[in-house]
Amino acid sequence: MAAQYDAVIVGAGFGGMGAAIQLHRLGHRRLLILEREDDLGGTWHVNRYPGLAVDIPSATYSYSFEPNPHWSRLFAPGAELKQYAEHVAEKYGLRPHMRFGTVVTGAHWVEEESHWRVAIAGGDSVTATYLCTATGFLSQPKVPDIEGIEDFGGKVIHTTAWDDDYDLTGKRAAIIGTGATAVQLIPEVAKVAADLTVYQRTPIWVSPKPDYRIPPRLRRLFARIPLAQKVVRAVGSGLLELLMISGVVHYRRLRIANRIAERYCRAHLFRQVRDPELRRKLTPDYSFGCKRPTFSNTYFRAFTKPHVHLETSRIERVEEQAIVTADGRRTEIDVLLLATGFNLWDVNFPAIEIIGRDGKNLGKWWRENRFQAYEGVTVPGFPNLVSLNSPYSYSGLSYFTTIECQMQHIDRLFRAMRARNAKVFEVSQQANDRFLELMRDKVGDSVFALGQCATANSYYFNQHGEATLLRPTSTRNAQREAVRFPLSDYTYA
Repeated sequence: MAAQYDAVIVGAGFGGMGAAIQLHRLGHRRLLILEREDDLGGTWHVNRYPGLAVDIPSATYSYSFEPNPHWSRLFAPGAELKQYAEHVAEKYGLRPHMRFGTVVTGAHWVEEESHWRVAIAGGDSVTATYLCTATGFLSQPKVPDIEGIEDFGGKVIHTTAWDDDYDLTGKRAAIIGTGATAVQLIPEVAKVAADLTVYQRTPIWVSPKPDYRIPPRLRRLFARIPLAQKVVRAVGSGLLELLMISGVVHYRRLRIANRIAERYCRAHLFRQVRDPELRRKLTPDYSFGCKRPTFSNTYFRAFTKPHVHLETSRIERVEEQAIVTADGRRTEIDVLLLATGFNLWDVNFPAIEIIGRDGKNLGKWWRENRFQAYEGVTVPGFPNLVSLNSPYSYSGLSYFTTIECQMQHIDRLFRAMRARNAKVFEVSQQANDRFLELMRDKVGDSVFALGQCATANSYYFNQHGEATLLRPTSTRNAQREAVRFPLSDYTYA
């Protein structure tokens, strides 16, 4: 039987939309984009906590082929990212392909029909020649396993399910977590809460945020002369590559870049926090880059306010009206805010059950044979599967670098199929093994292998202690390989 769709794409965030745009360019019109939320945008639809903003310069956080001249700030607020997602969907005609409030429970390859059958909650299923998973890296919220948390009598809010109707004004608040989300949230809560206690397991490297309002005159210039914004994008990307990526990925050769970034962050902390004991608590004891760093001009200052307290003792339990730490300290609170991030390695990779050829279970295979994917896109034993959030796929700091590399890979692969009059592709085991060995070798030059990462508690590392999320090469290498990988690394039928 013929498949109902050319491709089913799971996820309507920027990754899923990028895949849909590329497939549409290749002539595939029968597309179905399935999204569990009630609208598009992925993380920029789900997240709406106070202070939400992109944590890298906005000019680098967009499709290169669809620049946005209308960012209001260098680091755009989250609402503008949602608006940009809506603009892309409208311009490229993606909304008619989207089905919201639809939870995909799994997918399996039907060998006899050479297509994927995708199961949907409620008993329905659809079939497609190609399956693209774009469920995102940060899509499965993590709730901390703390004794008594389910019995807390006050309000509990996870940052991915923010309650806009709950007023924090005058409340005694607690925030668990000091990652990139908390860095944005804490200063905003500190403005309105009567008392705020922040529970920190691991400090974070924070550098100054060169954020400023983009004048309307400059925005009009970007709209009229797109090349001007492309130059800004190139400069921003180059600086991020130099300061953030070079000292992390090329740590063995460019350890000095890592040291400069670390000292830059230390100087920022010193300028904003004069209390040496508080400064000591806020200073990471792991190498820069082991955990994703971030930018902020207000995070450190928040802890200098008299009603904001930093707690570094382990949480022993949560009571009906309080949090108790391991040293016996009891803090009464009204609201508990969870900035505890996402569970990547236990319930993601993949986010749904995927069964390939001969009953091969992708999640089980990854966990038993190392997390791996050829060029961060395809996996042997899973024909016609494009896995967009895969091990070794994330390149650079901007997610759009990753998305566009994968779009280029799709373009080259699908054109090769067309030239061969084929409809089925599968990466060879040999090509996959060669790529995996290359990635493992290059990780050996990175801060993840040579730095002090043991105390970082970083989501970059999987449950086996391997850093398999980021591609350990320059973004230029990732872009080059996306358009040059050997076509013979695939079989076609």
